[in-house]
Amino acid sequence: MALVDLINNDIKVAMKAKAKEDLEALRAVKSALLLAATDKGVSGEVSEEAGILMLQKLVKQRKEAADAYISQNRADLAEVELNQAAIIEKYLPEQLSEDKIREIVQKAITATGASTMKDMGKVMGMISSELAGKADNKLVSQIVKSFLG
Repeated sequence: MALVDLINNDIKVAMKAKAKEDLEALRAVKSALLLAATDKGVSGEVSEEAGILMLQKLVKQRKEAADAYISQNRADLAEVELNQAAIIEKYLPEQLSEDKIREIVQKAITATGASTMKDMGKVMGMISSELAGKADNKLVSQIVKSFLG
């Protein structure tokens, strides 16, 4: 089932269940998907890859907002943002473990012959498509730095 259809169905379920938090998060996702579908150069439908990237962006925004609220001693608002992030994360592919990411990074370093931090771009370029949606790029970057640094 397409991501848009899945979100629409889950919105209906959340409306019937009167799940306010779920509904708010799902409507934000639907809004982002609709905006992406009407962007220039898009055929009117968002691809699965673009949808996953968008979901990751929404989760990242929620987590950053939660961090900002926590730094301002607003735990109540941070909790709302973290709950929404958790709801949106359900639609992302299962995240790879750190050990699996390390294994993939090691293979990429061997394949590219990377040895210094100057080669980080080569390694990240090689594994970015393989890990798209399956791992946080920040974590991947830290792992690559630990191998090359």
